[in-house]
Amino acid sequence: MSTTETDPRDAPRASGGGEAPEPILSARGVEVAFAAGFAPGGGKGTARAVDGVNLDVSAGEIVALVGESGCGKTTLARVLLGLERPTGGVVVFEGRPMRYGSRDLRAYRRRVQLVQQDPTGSLNPRRTVYESVAEGLRIHEGTTADEAERVAGALSGAGLRPPERFLARYPHELSGGQRQRVVIAGALVLDPEVLVADEPVASLDASVRGEILRLLLDLRDELGLSALVATHDLGLAWNIADRVAVMYLGRVVELGTVEEVLAAPAHPYTRALLSVLPDAGEGEPVVLAGEPPDPKQVPPGCRFHPRCPVLASGEAERAGVADLCRTVDPAVLGGGAERRVACHWAAADGTGRVRAEAGGAG
Repeated sequence: MSTTETDPRDAPRASGGGEAPEPILSARGVEVAFAAGFAPGGGKGTARAVDGVNLDVSAGEIVALVGESGCGKTTLARVLLGLERPTGGVVVFEGRPMRYGSRDLRAYRRRVQLVQQDPTGSLNPRRTVYESVAEGLRIHEGTTADEAERVAGALSGAGLRPPERFLARYPHELSGGQRQRVVIAGALVLDPEVLVADEPVASLDASVRGEILRLLLDLRDELGLSALVATHDLGLAWNIADRVAVMYLGRVVELGTVEEVLAAPAHPYTRALLSVLPDAGEGEPVVLAGEPPDPKQVPPGCRFHPRCPVLASGEAERAGVADLCRTVDPAVLGGGAERRVACHWAAADGTGRVRAEAGGAG
């Protein structure tokens, strides 16, 4: 199922059986709405970029947030980083709601670090590797006596060894994979507990994508780091994640372990995303009708129903849920580690694989 050349799945998963650990970072009912000018039908519109999301990341766990471009995953990542303030709900870190005072955010951002998508764009071409990695350290702590040692340690931890070879180089002297490692080192130098990575390998060649994924797994195993990885790539999620949250039009529509969601998907949207992977197995790829709806005009009922192949094929009608799909919004999924899906048809299809949370929006 991987779309990368190196398969890091032989690394041990952090989560196993038994009771789920207390989450280190959580979104609880998070909503983000933007005034969006004039809607196509006339009048001002409000775009609901994130529309009620509950999501937990436990210590030492990697959670993949998967969905098409525009589904809200980058906005949610920004909220979890404290870069965007939610219009509803709350972000909780180590059991405490996030506070937005400048001193509080400064302390928080030491512990929850961003790994950006484009290492070329995020690195200043006029700064050496040393200066780029030391920047965050200087912002948070000023110049310290052990700065050089900590920068070298972060570069080594990110796989740039020996670090002395890279300290005086500039971004244009590095490969794409090396630049991404410098970006990761810039996060590691502050000894964070959580990394939030937005499409961390999207700009890299296939030959080095697996190396960066392996690095993230090694950091999880060696340092106990947690990570939320936002991606459109289900192959990446299969290779790196302990759990997967599938997002559509501002909502998480399916949630579970990587094996549950990607080996036995229950939501028609997840099934469609998986069907186009090169080694998805038998059957034709599912081509979804149309484009994702405008977040200013969320459809009634299930927000996926205008594009749903199960509804279009008559399967939902045979299951007796077609009217529900068109008129009743499935409940907002809860957080935690339980297997969940927001789909009337999955709740009624008789397979017994998933107990869906369906009904009025909660």
